Amino acid sequence: MSVSSAQPATGEYGQANRARLRAEVLIVLGLSLGASAVYSVVAIANRLTREEALRDQTATLNAPLSEREVFDLIYQLLGIFFDLVPVALVAFLLWRSSRPHLGRLGIDFTRPGRDSLAGLGLALVIGIPGILLYLAGRELGVTVQVVPTALDEYWWTVPVLLLSAARAGITEEVIAVGYLFARLRDLGWSTWSIIIGSALLRGTYHVYQGFGAFIGNIAMGILFGWLFSRFGRVLPLVIAHVVIDAAIFVGYPWAAATFAWL
Repeated sequence: MSVSSAQPATGEYGQANRARLRAEVLIVLGLSLGASAVYSVVAIANRLTREEALRDQTATLNAPLSEREVFDLIYQLLGIFFDLVPVALVAFLLWRSSRPHLGRLGIDFTRPGRDSLAGLGLALVIGIPGILLYLAGRELGVTVQVVPTALDEYWWTVPVLLLSAARAGITEEVIAVGYLFARLRDLGWSTWSIIIGSALLRGTYHVYQGFGAFIGNIAMGILFGWLFSRFGRVLPLVIAHVVIDAAIFVGYPWAAATFAWL
């Protein structure tokens, strides 16, 4: 897909429809990442006003939802399913009758091999500096201890963690990048305004983990936004994000046991 195929035609939306588009963006964000950003800001305010230092606090990403195994599994799957509903909503809103149907979101499946290789390469570029930034934040006392999973060891634990990684990658990249680029372009935003706005949103809904995570995710958002503006493809971003989260979620128990100092 070329960059231009992910952009609307000039003048596609008149002034009369801009208010509806703004309302649509606010509703989509209110149902997804915008709500997460608000909760994240409240969470960091709560953390900063405790007597306990930020570095001594913990954030658990995949926590048990029931003491009973079968209901924990049910709740985990329901949470993943309903978190993906806003993705279905933006796909519905931006669906086009002509192929590629989801071209405005930067999604097609014409180059799976190249997209996968690009995603894996990007995961390495982002993942290693991300770990170093996390460790630096812990040393400086500006990042909480992030526990990727506290799930008990069941037969379904690893599949659920992989689904959780997929949920994060799909939701964040499709909405924070694909959808926002499409709709903010409709509203007349410049490319760099969209990149910075998307990156700030990404940083904000991660700020509950501390300021190291806030800065790191802004940097990641700027890189991802620039890549999308350059190539118009969201699948490599999704793949990179899913690979990073899957490695962290699934690899955490082994890493915690092997490298206790981490």
